[in-house]
Amino acid sequence: MSWKVPLMWEGADVWIIGGGPSITTEFGIPNEVVQSVIDKTSPPSVYSPYMSFLHDKHVIGINVAFLIGDWIDVVFFGDSNFFNSYKLPLSNFPGLKITCSPNKDHIPWIKFLPRNPKQKRGISKDASKVSWNYNSGAAAISIAANAGAKRIILLGFDMVLDAEENQHWHDLYNKKAQRANKNHRGTGKSKPLPFDRHLRGFDAIAEDAKKRGITIINASSNSRIEQFEKISVQELIKQYKKK
Repeated sequence: MSWKVPLMWEGADVWIIGGGPSITTEFGIPNEVVQSVIDKTSPPSVYSPYMSFLHDKHVIGINVAFLIGDWIDVVFFGDSNFFNSYKLPLSNFPGLKITCSPNKDHIPWIKFLPRNPKQKRGISKDASKVSWNYNSGAAAISIAANAGAKRIILLGFDMVLDAEENQHWHDLYNKKAQRANKNHRGTGKSKPLPFDRHLRGFDAIAEDAKKRGITIINASSNSRIEQFEKISVQELIKQYKKK
């Protein structure tokens, strides 16, 4: 059903959990725990104790990030493949469930925010829509901003493979490192990575954030997003403790 983002986090910090593998490094999650999630021998919830700092924060989880813990306030997705794979656990998630995925406006337990055709990049001025920015993580910035966030912290917005050529901190719905596909559709070429497309909206996002007085922090040291200050999670935790 169509919806409008309420002013629920006015003046607050909002953390957005993306899919990049830097999250596990930033929170000091042991390699063997990470590998167990990638191998699907452990659920993503094994990460939750290592991310306890976030348990009382305002958090938006992108796609499968909601499986980390019920302390995540919002799950947001624009990916129909994700929805088709996780419809049942998603329906049982106690937090807000929001999508901009076309043709999902008829599902009563999901809040629907269509993509803003007048503002495809940046932060949507219309709280009943999102600026798509070519990926779910960047689209979720519109939700945080229109909910009243004063500061938005991006987690796992890497836009690059890690040293092991992992694209995500998981491999839960056919999102393995795409570089491994050396013969995409019989062409003899690797499947193109999506990162260049995903990066297209961040100049506009940075410009809109500045106009609205919103600070955006990139908590991924190896991220290709260069429009925002980069601060490690551990440094951010120190800042909170000083308050």
